[in-house]
Amino acid sequence: MITPKIVSEPKWKSYIVKSSAPIFTPYECKEIIEIGNKLPQLDANIGLGKTSQDYSKRRTDIAWIPFDKMPDKYEILDDWGMKINNNHFGFDPLQIGEMAQFTKYSKEHHYDWHTDSAILFDVQPPVRKLTMVTMLSDPKDFTGGELQIIDDTKENTLSLKQGEAIFFASFIRHRVLAITSGIRISMPIWFGGTPLR
Repeated sequence: MITPKIVSEPKWKSYIVKSSAPIFTPYECKEIIEIGNKLPQLDANIGLGKTSQDYSKRRTDIAWIPFDKMPDKYEILDDWGMKINNNHFGFDPLQIGEMAQFTKYSKEHHYDWHTDSAILFDVQPPVRKLTMVTMLSDPKDFTGGELQIIDDTKENTLSLKQGEAIFFASFIRHRVLAITSGIRISMPIWFGGTPLR
């Protein structure tokens, strides 16, 4: 007779964590915005591997920030990602897997419900495990654009001050509501590694 062994996760674990302090100062956010605005702006796609455009699901402008454009900022992002992972997530191994995304939402721009990790791992090496989204804009500069994350089937609306970040498991569904005025600029980055097991 087989007796199942119940394994519970440690109580310190959480799959949605807000930074305890700003990651970047307003001045540093301004520096990143200046870097991002100088990069080629792309009309964002949906999907990984075979991508497509569907404005009913996603409408935003993005740019990819090369590592050599802000090496000091990447070190800060990496330090925070490792610390948050060790204290709350426990994913192993983990590293910054790709360039940070400079994401600009103008009026009526939005991103419907989605996850950041792929179902087919061959289109996503390394596998995205931890998503970090840093708010670069001052929230007074835009309305709308709320970030919502599904947690236990509830829609959690999260507000971030300039320079703060939210961390969540990349397989959790989330969305950004439509901007009604102004411009919202954020910077997602993904930490990944070998497939979850």
